[in-house]
Amino acid sequence: MADTMVSSTLEGGFADPVFDAQAAFSAIMNAFARPGTIVDLAGLARPPAPVPPAAGAFLAALADYDTPLWLDEAALGAGIAEWLTFHTGAAIVSDTAAASFALACDPSALPPLSRFAGGTADFPDRSATLILCLPDLRDGPPLALTGPGIEREAFANPQGLPDGFLAGWADNRGLYPCGIDVLLVAGSEALGLPRTTKITER
Repeated sequence: MADTMVSSTLEGGFADPVFDAQAAFSAIMNAFARPGTIVDLAGLARPPAPVPPAAGAFLAALADYDTPLWLDEAALGAGIAEWLTFHTGAAIVSDTAAASFALACDPSALPPLSRFAGGTADFPDRSATLILCLPDLRDGPPLALTGPGIEREAFANPQGLPDGFLAGWADNRGLYPCGIDVLLVAGSEALGLPRTTKITER
């Protein structure tokens, strides 16, 4: 049993660390540069279930010793902490405000967005990116997106956003240039929401 647990912790990282990290990084940057665009991160990382492969690929590509990670109870229960420590070297922190990246696998238990690091006026880049795991990115209520990276209007249909998310997002957007960015993930797919994006219900 112990060997099986160790093996599951060691497995599932990038098969080709340089190429796979570049592929993941390029896809993620495209998602944030073009809000509403769904990118596919399939075949890159296999984190412990039920953590979505897209979340594993994001963190394997971007997390390191200098990026503290916050994990919700559902993520901790999946054993992702050990996987991330082995594959990225990132420290796991219990304080949302101390995290550079945050992984929430249970949307219903998501803390208010204001609890995550939003940066400062002098250093707005010292803010967190929240990876929010959802059931699906295509079959939820329609949302309209406007802002930088969108020519006129884009549309998204994420399923399972927590109650109060849109109100919290409006407050977050009002903090610009501070505020957090959010990556919505479901399975191998991801959709970026930079802090500049305005979201309204259709």
